[in-house]
Amino acid sequence: MMRHLTPADYHVMPWKNGRGQTVEMVRQDLANGQINYRLSIATVVENGPFSVFPGLNRSLTVIDGPGFDLIGEHNLRADPLEPVMFPGDARMVAANVTAPSQDFNVMAWKPLRMAVSVVRQGQLTDYSGELLFYFALAPATVGEFALGKHDLLYGRPKQVVSGGPVILVRLD
Repeated sequence: MMRHLTPADYHVMPWKNGRGQTVEMVRQDLANGQINYRLSIATVVENGPFSVFPGLNRSLTVIDGPGFDLIGEHNLRADPLEPVMFPGDARMVAANVTAPSQDFNVMAWKPLRMAVSVVRQGQLTDYSGELLFYFALAPATVGEFALGKHDLLYGRPKQVVSGGPVILVRLD
């Protein structure tokens, strides 16, 4: 069964470090309150530290703006439409922020395997996984579902994508 969410379904909340806000699209917690997985959107507007999330892996994909560097235990470049992954317990700082950059974020409990990719017009998805998420960066059709910009579709069956681009997340 697939679930279709639109921006009207999302929740705005403060960052854990208090330096900004995130738009939480979907979240599932474990019985002990630990995040099992969370998908969100945030905007990085200045240089500064990222929140630390022990026990989680993270993926960040810049969806609007020029991108920035992630400096810390791992040095990464967050370029537009290029997913980068790093441990949630790594102390990371956004650096070389020259203009606001909006990013799509995935956090998943470390035992989960996570894959994040950008599916562009005309590409087919061949992912199988326990749980698949499709985040539309532009209007797209995923299976029989018409998605608007920033809609999220998730569930178990794999789907054929047209339009887009779409960020595809696989968790198992």
